[in-house]
Amino acid sequence: MSRKSTLRRELLAARRLLTSQDVRQAATVLASAALDLPELADARTVAAYVSVGREPGTHALLDALRARGVRVLLPVLMEDNDLDWAVFEGPEHLLPAGRGLLEPDGARLGPRAVLDADAVLLPGLAVDGRGMRLGRGGGSYDRVLARLSDAGAHPALIVLLYDDEVVARVPEEPHDHPVDAVVTPGGARRFPSRAS
Repeated sequence: MSRKSTLRRELLAARRLLTSQDVRQAATVLASAALDLPELADARTVAAYVSVGREPGTHALLDALRARGVRVLLPVLMEDNDLDWAVFEGPEHLLPAGRGLLEPDGARLGPRAVLDADAVLLPGLAVDGRGMRLGRGGGSYDRVLARLSDAGAHPALIVLLYDDEVVARVPEEPHDHPVDAVVTPGGARRFPSRAS
């Protein structure tokens, strides 16, 4: 088993120990800390995602961004694991989708819609001091990050995690991209600027 797979298994096991109350409390604190980030305060368009299960919660953050007048794009998982995007029109417009996900019911904008984002909120399981993110391993966000890079787009890349998911070292591969910041219930942390 690879180091990434082992670390993923350990982190997911730790998340399963969280209570629903732990998740709700962390989500409230995360939303407040994320909203204070200049990268989100100044953003007109944010690509985000709908948290599910024990993931660090995004629901309050999505609602707050939308209330600010921010255009929030949410992913729609395609059959090939790539991501299409649609505008978040409120929680009542989220529908159950495959893999336990919730997806917006609006018009599909195409995979390149993410290029319009000023900031991209990325799901993850861990990040290290270099800003290297460990995802779930499906590759969907690797494609998004490659698409941004290929287009020369440089939105702020932000990952939302629990405090103990900021780790000493994340195993990395050549296709991995560092993020700009992590937000945890303990606060926000920025990483050295990515090379342009």
